[in-house]
Amino acid sequence: MLRVFVDERPVTVPPDALARDAVAALDPALLARLEDGTAYLTDARGIRLDAGTPLGAGSIVRVVRSARRPADSDADA
Repeated sequence: MLRVFVDERPVTVPPDALARDAVAALDPALLARLEDGTAYLTDARGIRLDAGTPLGAGSIVRVVRSARRPADSDADA
């Protein structure tokens, strides 16, 4: 098992885990926000990270929540 960090909180994931798996292990609601486009991931340096990125031991992932609606949402809804 690997120890990684999501928003500075330690999470234990399998060795083949992806960034989205670590987020889901911390909080499934955050994963839902990634999937609906109201959040995205960055690495420890603030560089945007794909949710399908493989992780290594000690990886740091940050979830950035957006108050904006996804680009494909209907503004009149």
